[in-house]
Amino acid sequence: QVQLVQSGGGSVQAGGSLRLSCGASAYTSRYFYMAWFRQAPGKEREGVAAVYTGGGSSYYADSVKGRFTISRDTAKNTVFLQMDSLKPEDTAMYYCAAGWNGYAGHRLASQAYKYWGLGTQVTVSS
Repeated sequence: QVQLVQSGGGSVQAGGSLRLSCGASAYTSRYFYMAWFRQAPGKEREGVAAVYTGGGSSYYADSVKGRFTISRDTAKNTVFLQMDSLKPEDTAMYYCAAGWNGYAGHRLASQAYKYWGLGTQVTVSS
């Protein structure tokens, strides 16, 4: 059973930085896509960033380009989300996801991912 274990998050003032991490265990494929999503109260889940653990391009939502960076540690099946220049509108529950199915949606589409972490809260105050 694939498990995604998240850590990081917390509260920060606007302009500050936070780092999230997500480790995947019991994954049968050597390389796979992992992504970060977020969901604010009353809003739909939104894709933030995605990366292939085997290397290659990263994908970002327009709202976070230039501020967030997704990276990976392939040997540990772990991805990180470095969040800089945080804004109050970045406040949300952040979820890690893995197991992208390209037939179900693009790389930042929540319906296209099979495995999910439990989420971690990020709160940015003005």
